[in-house]
Amino acid sequence: MYATTYHKPETLEAAAALLDACDEAVILAGGHTLLPTMKNHLAAPSDLVDIRAIPGLVGIADEGGTLIVGAATTHAEVAASPLVAAACPALARLATGIGDPAVRHVGTIGGSVANDDPAADYPAAVLALGATIVTNRREIAADDFFVGLFATALGEGEIITAFRFPPCEAAGYSKFRNPASRYAMAGVFVARSGGAVRVAVTGAGEDGVFRHEGLEAALAARFAPEAVDGVAIPSEGLLSDLHAAADYRAHLIGVMAKRAVASAL
Repeated sequence: MYATTYHKPETLEAAAALLDACDEAVILAGGHTLLPTMKNHLAAPSDLVDIRAIPGLVGIADEGGTLIVGAATTHAEVAASPLVAAACPALARLATGIGDPAVRHVGTIGGSVANDDPAADYPAAVLALGATIVTNRREIAADDFFVGLFATALGEGEIITAFRFPPCEAAGYSKFRNPASRYAMAGVFVARSGGAVRVAVTGAGEDGVFRHEGLEAALAARFAPEAVDGVAIPSEGLLSDLHAAADYRAHLIGVMAKRAVASAL
């Protein structure tokens, strides 16, 4: 790897100051994307700002029905949390299916969402559940957060501190895994609340995670797996690569949507 300077600040203010003061500094959370990228000489940050020791960034709480998850909370902690299991079992199941045990015990929800890998699981949950992303500067609605491949609304030096998941009546997630990486070749998260349904798709879009209006309308009218039948899922705008063609991913979206609804029920 290229030479870099490692920092481990003890406060959020210190971390933000380092990001402002250092040229090309980046945040280190779980590091499962950043460190391999550096090893392959695809990234050369001048400084690594490790935020894992900062108080308040780890933990899960229930505040009046709103689920609060700290940004540095690991996938394993989300998967094992009784609070998550009670508030949104689908989110716990999603976390259980990320990577392998080594990944789940080090990788963090904040790191995954900030990286916004087009095949990552958490962005689908954040978008479908209508979560709020809390940073050291502001609060960002999920609909405004994801803006493209590996691109988010985060500004320079902005740090995710927590996620706020509102209550939902029912939710489910299903993904078709790449057998090697376990990333989603197509994953669908469905959430129903107050008569409205939100459906988010990951692993299939050319521009990353997205909501599917056709599936949302069909499931709002009838929240059942059979409601997915007949919904048009065109291949335009879907990813086509060595793993799967766009039309196959379009088929997978329908299949995963039906499985997600069945899981929610």
